[in-house]
Amino acid sequence: MAERAWEADPSASLARRLGKSAAELGATGGRNGCPDIWQLDNGDIAVIGRDLTGSYEPRLPEGVTIAADERLVIIPGIMLSAAKPDIPDAQA
Repeated sequence: MAERAWEADPSASLARRLGKSAAELGATGGRNGCPDIWQLDNGDIAVIGRDLTGSYEPRLPEGVTIAADERLVIIPGIMLSAAKPDIPDAQA
């Protein structure tokens, strides 16, 4: 089995929210969980959203795969838009 180029570090901690909370954006009722985007202390990003892996897996575009230990999650578009100022540009 080939090694992956990147592995998630389960010991990394949530360091800062990117954007605004779901409550601030009116994207939650606050009772059954809230979508969110967080930067971890190692620079990786954690996304809390609805797991729709089963719905999307049969219709993924060519070349897109979801490993057994991965999930496709959906968050409100407004959350990513609100996080844009907090997301640094890619380094070449």
